[in-house]
Amino acid sequence: MTSIYVAIGLGVAGLVVITIAGARVVAAARTLNREIAAAKAQLEPRRARLAHQGGETTPQAAYDRG
Repeated sequence: MTSIYVAIGLGVAGLVVITIAGARVVAAARTLNREIAAAKAQLEPRRARLAHQGGETTPQAAYDRG
């Protein structure tokens, strides 16, 4: 009978560990999603400006500027 209680206790402890790890993964994914959105918001005006210039993505060399 004691072995059943030990097995159940270990099973519950294992589920708790997995739940905590899963919660940490979800929190990290949300943080990463916010960071990606912030980076995208910073880069969007630059992308639009480059698209307006005709798709030129490399800056002109100093001798080409005139």
